[in-house]
Amino acid sequence: MPSSIWLLRLRRHVAALRRNNSGLAAVEFAMIIPLMAMMLVGTNEFSAGVAVDRKVTIMARTLSDLTSQNTDVTDDKLTNFFNAGKVIMTPYSSTPVQSTITELYINPDSLTARVQWSKGTEAHAAGDVIEIPAALKVGGTYLIYTEVKYKYVPSVAWFIDKTSGITLSDVSYTRPRQGLCVMYKTSECTKS
Repeated sequence: MPSSIWLLRLRRHVAALRRNNSGLAAVEFAMIIPLMAMMLVGTNEFSAGVAVDRKVTIMARTLSDLTSQNTDVTDDKLTNFFNAGKVIMTPYSSTPVQSTITELYINPDSLTARVQWSKGTEAHAAGDVIEIPAALKVGGTYLIYTEVKYKYVPSVAWFIDKTSGITLSDVSYTRPRQGLCVMYKTSECTKS
């Protein structure tokens, strides 16, 4: 009999424990809060990455647009264009920006785009062939071609190597607006 009393009491305690859910919310909260925190940080980092990618695109278009509005450019003008482009990256750091401005000439016979001049962090050599979209291959014309790269490292990247990250990049093509070409260190349009 004493064991049956003990079993009866145990059943009552188990039944009372099942009905008692006063700590259930605290347990659920403790299980869900890490997941919610990760989702909040992830959403914030994803949004920042999208914003930086958009700024890279705007910077590429701006560099191309500013250059194409001139008949000739100097080192000072190009430096000003690069500085204006870096301001676009605000509020993000402009330190990881790598940008290049290049003028291309499309040969009327072969429709290949060759570099006439190039200035920037990864400047191309004069005469290099750059592959361009087929729709832009109009023989005997010039293009201003800009390239922008940005190494984006998430702000919560304390758990990964700081040298890694995501390289965001974009290019832009613009035809010269004030003349046949944009001259740089020359007094006439070159065709190499």
